[in-house]
Amino acid sequence: MVASITGQYDWILALTTIFFVFAACSNGANDVANAYATSVAAKTLEMYQAGILAAITEFIGAVALGSRVASTIKDDIIGIDRFRGKPGTIMLAMGCAEFGNASWLTIASLIGFPVSTSQTLVGALVGVGFASESPVNWGWDSGGIAQIAASWGISPAISACFAAIIFGTVKYSVLNREDSFKWALRLIPVYLAFTGGILALFITIEAPTAPSLEAYGIGKIVGIILGVFFACLLVAYVFFLPYFYRRLVKQDTRVKFYHIPLGPLLLKDNPPIYFPSKSNEFVINYYEDAYGEVSAGTAKGGENNGGLAGDPSTSADEKRFAEPQADVERKGDSADSSPEIAPMQKKAKPGPRERFIGPVKDLPWFNVRKIWGYTKFILLQGVTRDVVSHDSVALRAIHARASRYDDRVEHLWTYCQVVSAMLMSIAHGSNDVANAAAPWAVVYRTFQSGEVNTKAPTPTWFLVIAGILLGAGFWVYGFHIIRVLGNKITQMSPTRGFSVELGAAITVLLASRLGLPVSTTQCTTGAVLGVA
Repeated sequence: MVASITGQYDWILALTTIFFVFAACSNGANDVANAYATSVAAKTLEMYQAGILAAITEFIGAVALGSRVASTIKDDIIGIDRFRGKPGTIMLAMGCAEFGNASWLTIASLIGFPVSTSQTLVGALVGVGFASESPVNWGWDSGGIAQIAASWGISPAISACFAAIIFGTVKYSVLNREDSFKWALRLIPVYLAFTGGILALFITIEAPTAPSLEAYGIGKIVGIILGVFFACLLVAYVFFLPYFYRRLVKQDTRVKFYHIPLGPLLLKDNPPIYFPSKSNEFVINYYEDAYGEVSAGTAKGGENNGGLAGDPSTSADEKRFAEPQADVERKGDSADSSPEIAPMQKKAKPGPRERFIGPVKDLPWFNVRKIWGYTKFILLQGVTRDVVSHDSVALRAIHARASRYDDRVEHLWTYCQVVSAMLMSIAHGSNDVANAAAPWAVVYRTFQSGEVNTKAPTPTWFLVIAGILLGAGFWVYGFHIIRVLGNKITQMSPTRGFSVELGAAITVLLASRLGLPVSTTQCTTGAVLGVA
């Protein structure tokens, strides 16, 4: 029911709703890329796969975990005493904040400029505070500008530390060891279980109805972690390891990820493989760019091949399994000599316009094929672009100096990376839904009640809409940010991407638990630097 005093301001609600849609979509297009950019850049996920997962995980994060942050950011940035008894004024103020937030996010997303959506909204609210002469909370107390600003510097550092620790663990326990593939098969169940345990823990404690950590008690928390850990460990041994054996050791190109449920049946000589893949590759080259692979320089003495093909100490079986990727440097140590840049012979990949519109552009407009072609272009143009390949000589030189690892080992970590990317996306949905929801929630509640009230909880149905819009924004124009954040900072691979995503996700979720809005952009950037 609408209060009579605010009925005349329905136009403010209408405009704010429009601004909110743009803000939420641009938030998804900009910040959701932080969660999936490394997965796409590392060739763990195709762009359309990332789009589908993003829609699901952002929705879960926004609806299940987002309410706490939404109530913090809108209540504590500026004082509302100046708006008491003036519902129309606060509606206009929050509408202007939403307009400023939406405008900059949309422009930045379209030009491929990664920005902090948290900083954007905080800046918009501070601007509203200046214009309305309302007091701005500059202090260090909860929700104050000083505390938020400090988190912008502290969170990348913490994220970098988490990511560096995770990647260092993978590097020295697997990647830099002799017979790295053997050690990878031994330890990948542990990493899968660890990632699953972290995911379950944070989803449990972040639920809106969840008690505090003190109420849980250390025993219950440890029980949740260990319970999920050992459950995931059992699943990994029963289902994942047989799949890895069939695909990577037996090099059976027929099996795909959807054959994992076959479990022990894959150990048979002739397993019942349904819908067999027609691919001829049992593992892809994770270090290939638009011009083919960037070959790293060989170490002094030409012995930097990581115990694979060409190494006298390598077993016959290892050599046989390593042959498809023997041309890649697999040692964890960087090359000592200058990188060898292969001649550029670009592999042209058709874009969505060439794929969908090109074949039907000469047909009449009423032709069904032309209508269908344009429909596919509109719906799929954002997730069918090549956002991984690049044609930069300087960037190829940087990538050529990066350490190379066995593609089979990298492939094992793609499954961990998908889980860590989902965790990062859920963290983003829980933290950044407030950046689009908060101003609109104030306008809606004020319009509905006729009173200046920022303490009412954000309605669940609104969080549902916000979650859908976050995913939709990534699907339509998130490719701009994916292209920028992909491999343009450092060479990305599944093991590196897993460390980046999990380190950033842990940082963001810890901040969300504390009710502190942080920048997922800065957390991801800090994690990338920590891995690099």
